[in-house]
Amino acid sequence: MTLTPIERERYSRHLLLPGIGAAGQERLKAARVLVVGAGGLGSPASLYLAAAGVGTLAIVDNDRVELSNLQRQLLFDTASVGVDKALGAQARLRALNDQIQVSAHPVELSAANALTLLRGYDCIIDGSDRLATRYLVNDACVLLRIPLVSAAIHRFEGQAMTYLPQQGPCYRCLFPESAAGAALSCAEAGVLGVLPGVLGALQATEAIKLLLGIGTPLVGRLMTFDALAMQWREFRFHRRNDCAVCGEAPTITTPGESAASCPSVAGGHWQRFKPRELERLLHGAATGRGKAPLLVDVREPHEFAAGHLPDSVNIPLANLQRRATELPADATVVFVCRSGRRSLAACEVSSRAGLQAVADLEGGLIAWAAAIDPSIEVA
Repeated sequence: MTLTPIERERYSRHLLLPGIGAAGQERLKAARVLVVGAGGLGSPASLYLAAAGVGTLAIVDNDRVELSNLQRQLLFDTASVGVDKALGAQARLRALNDQIQVSAHPVELSAANALTLLRGYDCIIDGSDRLATRYLVNDACVLLRIPLVSAAIHRFEGQAMTYLPQQGPCYRCLFPESAAGAALSCAEAGVLGVLPGVLGALQATEAIKLLLGIGTPLVGRLMTFDALAMQWREFRFHRRNDCAVCGEAPTITTPGESAASCPSVAGGHWQRFKPRELERLLHGAATGRGKAPLLVDVREPHEFAAGHLPDSVNIPLANLQRRATELPADATVVFVCRSGRRSLAACEVSSRAGLQAVADLEGGLIAWAAAIDPSIEVA
């Protein structure tokens, strides 16, 4: 696809870049990208992809715009309240760039329609806010062999990763399964309004790199962002031979609503302690009523040094798989982190390593400080 004079002027700054130029811009013009979710993540991602000249964009979202969305979902304005998000996004993106094609799918992504909706695209951007949808999108992308850029946000923290078919691990390799209800939505947990802008822009950056074949994508790397500390961290992971969808003997051969089922730990789910519950457990052990659990703080050493629960030990999440043998098999291990996200990942890792009694502190040290001990320093 050759560029028109108008397109050459519009994308002139891209044409100056050695990694893009006219040939790269023509590749973007010919590209097809689907964005799942027109919310906090989908807003900046789709806006930047439209501005960059991705020739065909599609938006999947079955929600309507609510007033509370406007704190972070910049595709919309006050007049958009009550409008279908997919249709509102389509209108906004067309207004931003009338040189591209934008289609809207105001439907709920489900096991029944996932393969149909995602098929034929060069890249998928997952901006969904439901864990089940995240697994559904991942599984569909693996089955269709479509690159996927996935991100998630929670309060002041975010994470992102990229899946490339047959070149790296998928989301399920990192989190084989996840505890139902463990991840709170923005409506339940709150979110810093600018946070999805940071992660959504990162998703658009990854997608553009993939479409152009430039740079190094986030394959096998989970990138995390802490807005309060203004810190980026990287957690490397590998493809699992026993992955249920991309492994050597996959058990998931078609998308299913059960794709986000709960993991089994000793025949059940791992336990999530609220701050008061953990406090009662620790107090009971201190007074001779029960055995004390082992508290394992999975934050980085400098975070642990700033403040931590008494008697806890520090094993950073990135080192946990290698050091899992240090954890006692005959005691309950309670993982602790800043907000509860890394501790959930620690439960996944340790249960795969064979530990039977694992748990985590729901809401992390932030919740502990709010409910139990406001003097604790949370880095």
